[in-house]
Amino acid sequence: MGETPGTLDELARRAGKWLSLSAAAPERHTTAVVADRFDRITWRDTYEQSAALRELSEELNERHDRTRHHTTDLLTDVFLAAYKVNPRLRERPEMDPSRLVNHQVVTSLVESPEFAELRRETAGDPYAAAMAVLAQATALRRMLEATRGAQDKAEQAKQSQRNAERAATAVTEALQQAAEKTAEPDRADEDGAVPPPAATDAVQQTIEAAEVSEAAAQRAAQAAAQALAAAAPGIRVAARNAVSKAAEGARAEAALMRAWGVGPGELERMPFGQRARLAERLRTSRLAEWAELIGRFRQMADGERARKVENATGELVGVTLGNDLSRVIPSELANLGLPALRAVFAARYAAGELMLYDSQGEQTTGRGAIIACVDTSHSMYEAGPGGITREAWAKACALALLDQARHAGRDFVGILFSAADKLKVFRFPADRPADVAHVLDFAETFLGGGTSYQRPLSAAGALLEEEFNDAARMRGDIVMLTDDDCGVTEEWMRGWNDAKHRLGFRVFGVAIGAPRVAETDSVLDALCDNLRAIEDLTDVHAAADLFRVI
Repeated sequence: MGETPGTLDELARRAGKWLSLSAAAPERHTTAVVADRFDRITWRDTYEQSAALRELSEELNERHDRTRHHTTDLLTDVFLAAYKVNPRLRERPEMDPSRLVNHQVVTSLVESPEFAELRRETAGDPYAAAMAVLAQATALRRMLEATRGAQDKAEQAKQSQRNAERAATAVTEALQQAAEKTAEPDRADEDGAVPPPAATDAVQQTIEAAEVSEAAAQRAAQAAAQALAAAAPGIRVAARNAVSKAAEGARAEAALMRAWGVGPGELERMPFGQRARLAERLRTSRLAEWAELIGRFRQMADGERARKVENATGELVGVTLGNDLSRVIPSELANLGLPALRAVFAARYAAGELMLYDSQGEQTTGRGAIIACVDTSHSMYEAGPGGITREAWAKACALALLDQARHAGRDFVGILFSAADKLKVFRFPADRPADVAHVLDFAETFLGGGTSYQRPLSAAGALLEEEFNDAARMRGDIVMLTDDDCGVTEEWMRGWNDAKHRLGFRVFGVAIGAPRVAETDSVLDALCDNLRAIEDLTDVHAAADLFRVI
């Protein structure tokens, strides 16, 4: 055992290492990502709202029953790493030894090159961060399985550390008892405070036990470190693959939302469950595979709006008569400077006989509703170049027209038609937000059957008549998107032309994948003020001029 100390001071000097270890044990953390109270509240709220997260947690807990709390902490870390704007990881010495595997996993995720790209979609967005966790679920399962050995070593290191801490506490208690014994009057002599032999032996035994525990803890920590180092390369590869997959999924969902016109602000206000259901519906929609086409259409239309100048004079080609004060020639304006001629100017203005610059340019846009009549007969299901169906092209164009209406503060109506007995009307008033579920209903509905022009155009005319009677708005725009040509009666045509003259609306025709429909002797040509044929369904710019004049 070595030489027996003779005084309490000598015992204290020998036990000093253990006294300091017992008194100042560092705080150990079970989560790797530094988080404040609000971060933890966000995680708990998200966890409670996401059934998929809870199911994943329960599954991992069952697989790793002995370390079930570790898997919950790991999911927390993976979520916070994706959610926080600038995630900061704790240093390894700050971690509870049993969570060093978690620390390695999260470190590998954060340090992967794709992680910054992932956080562009997930930072500050609890829903997106939760989806990132779920996207990495398969990789997390594999990493946990692959690190079972390292985790066992980490658990042993944790237990050995606890034993060492208990041994240090035992040294403190034994020394305190020795001090109490020494303080008894009959135990002291003139040479100083000398503890009794029994107390001395107790202190020495606890010191030796502490030394043994410390050595065991060091060996266990070294074994755990070696096991973790051996597993680290595999963890890094798996983490990189996991982050890449999660980033790809996050980008795809964000693009899907943008394609369908769902903005970031709307997503932030949307409850978790509703947003999850919306994302699932968008992924499984009939037109989900054409989301990229829809997005390109909307982007193209946005660009055309930026180019368009409302009421532009265009190229000057002469002088005409009218009452558009923005185009009055200078000599007419000079009459306003002469009091005697002001009454003449007013009379000519009222009669529409002022001399104006005549111009050749874009036709001015309408102010009434924009109505898209979309053919959903059987033939519209036919695919063209690039595998894009005529229906997909027509729906993408119609959704871009919806954006056009929202931008201009105009009502939008989508009319789906096929045979005379098949018609469905979707209204999107300008004074209310376009509900995305309603937009999806419009985009997904397909009626099938034959083709009838009279029924959808009559419905469109009736809507514009209603708008005129209710709000005195004229100059609506009807866009006919079809791949077929069909007859109309003379009586109906007379009524149609009367309505056009009375309400001042325009009709644009788009013959999709059927050039013959756009021929000059077709019924569609007779119905429309402006008609074009679309043959390449991969080219969204073929309809660009629509968004400059509507």
